[in-house]
Amino acid sequence: MNEIKYEIKQKNDILIVEEPSKNKYGQYFTPEIIADFMINLADIEQNSKILEPSSGKGIFLDLFLEKGYKNLSAFELDKNLIAERHNDIVKNESFVSSDIKDKFDLIIGNPPYIRWKNLEPELKKELSTNHLWNKYFNSLCDYSYIFILKSIKHLKENGQLIFITPEYWLNTTHSRTLRNFMLQNGYFEEIYHFNETPIFDNVTVSIIIFKYIKSKHKKPFINLTKYYANKKLTSTILKKLQKKENIEFAKHIEISQFKENENWLLTSNDIKEEMKLFENKCKVNAVEEYTLFSSEKKYVTIGDVCDIGNGLVSGLDKAFQLNGELLNENEKLKQLKVVKAKDLKPFYYENITNYIFLNDIDDEEIIKKEYPNYFNKLAVYKSKLEKRYQYNKQIPYWKWVFLRNFNLFNSNKERIFVPCKERISNKDYFRFSYAGTTLFPTQDVTAIFKKDETKESIFYILAFLNNYRVFQWLVHNGIVKGNIVEFSERPIASIPFRKIDWDNKNEVAIHNNIVKLTKKYIEEKSEETLKNINSFFDKLLE
Repeated sequence: MNEIKYEIKQKNDILIVEEPSKNKYGQYFTPEIIADFMINLADIEQNSKILEPSSGKGIFLDLFLEKGYKNLSAFELDKNLIAERHNDIVKNESFVSSDIKDKFDLIIGNPPYIRWKNLEPELKKELSTNHLWNKYFNSLCDYSYIFILKSIKHLKENGQLIFITPEYWLNTTHSRTLRNFMLQNGYFEEIYHFNETPIFDNVTVSIIIFKYIKSKHKKPFINLTKYYANKKLTSTILKKLQKKENIEFAKHIEISQFKENENWLLTSNDIKEEMKLFENKCKVNAVEEYTLFSSEKKYVTIGDVCDIGNGLVSGLDKAFQLNGELLNENEKLKQLKVVKAKDLKPFYYENITNYIFLNDIDDEEIIKKEYPNYFNKLAVYKSKLEKRYQYNKQIPYWKWVFLRNFNLFNSNKERIFVPCKERISNKDYFRFSYAGTTLFPTQDVTAIFKKDETKESIFYILAFLNNYRVFQWLVHNGIVKGNIVEFSERPIASIPFRKIDWDNKNEVAIHNNIVKLTKKYIEEKSEETLKNINSFFDKLLE
């Protein structure tokens, strides 16, 4: 599979999805049992014309030959991967730029999935002069998009496209042109969603396999299979999934065909309907007529009523964290009170961590003289601190490297904290936490402040964000990679928000009750209080 190889690492109390260094073409290859499964999805004859646009080591070709298929064509840009036995089948050239005259019954494979910034210079140059790329895509798009689009162009009517890809492109803004093109030219027959099932070694991206039919006539439903087990797939499991058998960790559902200009959600129609209803209740005029698959999103969002900021970056948390050290009076004044992501709970936080903060001091001798305990602690980490990424600046080792949103955090405004990344594989809630007026977030936390013109209480906003409807909406509409949901400024700002009609006495009373109960819950943490909070939201959102 030619794609980004993601790894999840623990760093400064935060799970971070990282992109390690890649080889030249980001190559990761399809396991044989997966390739065989994909071939078995195809409905073709022995003489069908078959193309693989990026053949890699040739596992698909070997399987086709074993099964008696002869009418094979393939492309592979890396000549070192082309086996001698495939010399009559594989062209050592770019599928993207190839002048293909034929139409195919089946195009199958594992297209390169490489972000623009990671592309080799020759690939960027190739795309910059490619008419399909320039017509449909831009530098925010992934290399795989043109493989999907061009493959569809080279299918016969009723031809089949079977690809294995990451899930991510189903719901990003910059892949919308690709999604619309696909809907204009055909439909999906089957999609298999493997979430974080480990298909490729050391790759934690959520994977899909789809079967797409190029056709002027559309079927109303897609057969969707979701498989949740975080363990290696076997041939037996794959056969049972294809036969739609009831097995542990698998769900088989029919969903409606996707719509243009919408994100493609791999979930049931009932859940889609619930989310649309939720969005409608968050419209400026909440009594607007509710339509299930409307592509318009005219609801109020959290970004309309709140300011959002990502936390400060020290560059090396353990160097600045205080753990009960004896301090002089000067040192006690040079601290930040921080709440770490691990200490956040829904509605409240559990612990505060004190951090050294000397960013207003430019002279090391002053630190040595007036803040000796800080000087001694930081000196232990000096060499590591000097090697931090410094955002193209020269930053002294005793200073934090990035004070983004510091003025916002240093204000006397009340704030809500949420971990900037949250794993949801074993929970059905997020941790939006009230953090008062004096606490700071570091890079593992994002902070939310209500805007001055927002009339709703911060406690109403807090309770709203912790409502199960917001969880469900974010799982399907947020930035989700595998089982990790991202809470940076953009995804938080996009969350629908139910404003109060301040001319409606009933709604004002509901708001005030939610505020009162939320304060009570933070103090007492009573499940009965939480049930009452949610019952009031039911009146606003159902």
